[in-house]
Amino acid sequence: MIMGCGRVGAELAGQLEDAGHDVTVLDIEPYSFRRLPASFRGRKIVGNGIDIDKLVAAGIEEIDAFIAVTQGDNRNIMAAQIARHIFKVERVVCRIYDPLREDIYRALGLSTVSPTRAGAQLLREAIEDEAVEAG
Repeated sequence: MIMGCGRVGAELAGQLEDAGHDVTVLDIEPYSFRRLPASFRGRKIVGNGIDIDKLVAAGIEEIDAFIAVTQGDNRNIMAAQIARHIFKVERVVCRIYDPLREDIYRALGLSTVSPTRAGAQLLREAIEDEAVEAG
């Protein structure tokens, strides 16, 4: 299950489905599903990923992975904790833009990804590579 159907969520949904996974995408805005690949055959559920009733209706009790990639760190953190602690989902990952908050929640056992930190690292490596090549 992927919570958030922005650019990253939609791309990830397509990649996972292409790899043979059954994918459910949950988003509060139905218009967001337009970002999914035309070939997407998974479930599209309109709802909030911190709403326990909506998660149950979306099938959270049968999933083996939950990925939270909305624009909001707080919602991603809350939904990931609900998936992990209430529904005992084995694999849970959430995107957290703020690197300081990522460190805190990672220390508390939440699997996190910070695109801010990853992007900065990639940019640093690219500029260092440019310097070496020009060197």
